[in-house]
Amino acid sequence: MKKLLFKELRLSVATISYFFVAFALLAFLPGYPILLGSFFTALGIFYSFQAMRENHDIGYSLLLPVSKADIVNSKFAFSVFLEGCSFLIMVIVTVIRMTALKDSAVYRTNALMGANLVFLGYALLVFGLFNYLFIRGFFKTGYYIGKPFIVFCVVCMLLIGLAETLHHVPGLGWLNAFGSDHMGLQCAALCVGIACFALLTGAALKQSVRSFERIDL
Repeated sequence: MKKLLFKELRLSVATISYFFVAFALLAFLPGYPILLGSFFTALGIFYSFQAMRENHDIGYSLLLPVSKADIVNSKFAFSVFLEGCSFLIMVIVTVIRMTALKDSAVYRTNALMGANLVFLGYALLVFGLFNYLFIRGFFKTGYYIGKPFIVFCVVCMLLIGLAETLHHVPGLGWLNAFGSDHMGLQCAALCVGIACFALLTGAALKQSVRSFERIDL
């Protein structure tokens, strides 16, 4: 598995995917829907799957002395690695905004979502949805990427729109809490995001292995 992951990171990856990880820094921007940073990271991973398809990476991998399950596991490991790098950047930015910049006027007057633990929970949900809707969809055929990515884009944009709306609803202002305000609720939201990511990614991996083993390539 380690060698397969190394292949993904050095041979199969589209270089632009690493660039899109840096879009996690969008969490610094006020007046911007910062959840798009997680979408752009997913878009970068999509470009790698596109490059893998055009370069017949799946066919090459099938010639190696590995199982189909190993191939699926390596693709998921590669995707989760990039998502993890992006999420780490988001965590760093969020900590800075929740501490050193928590009283900054430019963030206090921002009508859109701020960077807090709830935001991190949402970001994990976006990544989980990408793994379940796109990667699982890709492994139904091992080739087609358009339809599963469009489905993910629609669901992701609906989620971002919902996330930007909910904190304006009376009684749900804590979703956009600053600093350590409502820390208990923020932690609970982050835990929900972690659970959703784990469940969606685990289900996607299991179903992808089952689907990929059934198709004849």
